[in-house]
Amino acid sequence: MIHLDVKKLGRIPDGGGWRIHGRSEAVRGRCIGYDFVHTAIDDHTRLAYAEVLPDEKGTTCAAFLTRAAAFFAAHGITRIQRVLTDNARNYRTSHAFRQACTDLDARQKFTRPRCPWTNGKAERLRVR
Repeated sequence: MIHLDVKKLGRIPDGGGWRIHGRSEAVRGRCIGYDFVHTAIDDHTRLAYAEVLPDEKGTTCAAFLTRAAAFFAAHGITRIQRVLTDNARNYRTSHAFRQACTDLDARQKFTRPRCPWTNGKAERLRVR
């Protein structure tokens, strides 16, 4: 079983953020956006794979899943039986993500609503 999750991180501008420059209008108006850290963790071996991608759309998540499966296959994990995700829209309603799970012959499973500890391996992964 593979645990998947996306973590949204705010980008820090060159030269520092608001702690260095204060909360002035010049700093606030920069709107530099977010990076999304996609993580996949094997339930049995705890082998992790992560990528920083520009968004969390369903097609991006599907492409990440296929790259993660190739990474796991290169490390000896040849068969993915289940893919456990939270109930985010990019996993639940995306046809591309559903097709990626079908191509891997994996069953897509979701955590119960408002129970993030079910997908705790991916939720607690620390990105440094």
